[in-house]
Amino acid sequence: MGTRRSFITGLLATGLTPNPTWADAGGAAYISAGMKPDGSYVLCGLRSDGSIAFELPLPARGHAAAAHPILPEAVAFARRPGTYAIVLDCSNGSAKAQLTAPAGRHFYGHGTFALGGELLFTTENDYGKARGVVGVWSVRRGYTRVGEFWSGGTGPHDIKLMPDGETLVVANGGIETHPETGRTKLNIPTMRPNLSYLSLDGSILGQVFLANDLRKNSIRHLAVSTDGQVAFAMQWQGDLTGDQPLLGVQRSLSQHPHLFEEASVREMHGYLGSIAINSSMNQIAVTSPRSGVVQIFGKDGLHARSNLADVCGVAAIGNGFFATTGTGLARAAEFGDINHDLAWDNHLIAI
Repeated sequence: MGTRRSFITGLLATGLTPNPTWADAGGAAYISAGMKPDGSYVLCGLRSDGSIAFELPLPARGHAAAAHPILPEAVAFARRPGTYAIVLDCSNGSAKAQLTAPAGRHFYGHGTFALGGELLFTTENDYGKARGVVGVWSVRRGYTRVGEFWSGGTGPHDIKLMPDGETLVVANGGIETHPETGRTKLNIPTMRPNLSYLSLDGSILGQVFLANDLRKNSIRHLAVSTDGQVAFAMQWQGDLTGDQPLLGVQRSLSQHPHLFEEASVREMHGYLGSIAINSSMNQIAVTSPRSGVVQIFGKDGLHARSNLADVCGVAAIGNGFFATTGTGLARAAEFGDINHDLAWDNHLIAI
């Protein structure tokens, strides 16, 4: 543990002097993976009005991405159980580098930067031991892998950096999988999801577990507000006839999470695909491609809903939200709809 701490302290002391910056990135404000009509996969940069700024071919289906906090670049990840990640130059849409998960690991499709962009943290499956790990990559060293640590659970899916800049929050979905069985879920009867709060060296600062009757509620995706509230979207792995909550908010580690149990949860068919927070509006948006519904919540409950076929990607924009669908629609608040000849994948990432 001391070695990891010393390494991180050293990186922090060296600092990072990037050139160029996001001011040079051009018109793309969001990125999303997608599939073209011929079945090939791409990563696209989208402008705020929903038009496409650039398009980059991907070797296989993509999932989500992480934007560097200073440099005009992002890392796009393969969908589970993929092993590639592409470093994208967001100023021109070109690939700068490619990462490969180590032997015995695969990516879960998400990652986050810390230490001013010095380190990239990725959620991964150590499938030989059926445990989740967080991979650590040095940006200064050309995205070289420099370590890993336990995620605090099984099936770590999403990961975010908290506003303090020193804490990671991981959505451990609780589901065991193995590449030899594809995307088959191997441990539903015994799964136990959690939120794990970790220091940058992997020390567990705290964990949040759901009640036993909700242990089949896989915690999948995260959104963090500017004041440190963690919203989490879940996917129910049990009988779909129930009214299990799918959205939760953890306002502080010392408090139990608030679970939204509105009757509207029924129309989401046990599955939230993406989540986003608009901190300026104090609102949370969640999507369900199964039901084709976007729901927007405030502290007092459901504020609005809309039908949108095969909707999944969502991100904050201005005083509202920007959503994308598997039918090719890009709908941005204040801009309206643009249709594209491709199927947008699960996530829309603000850059």
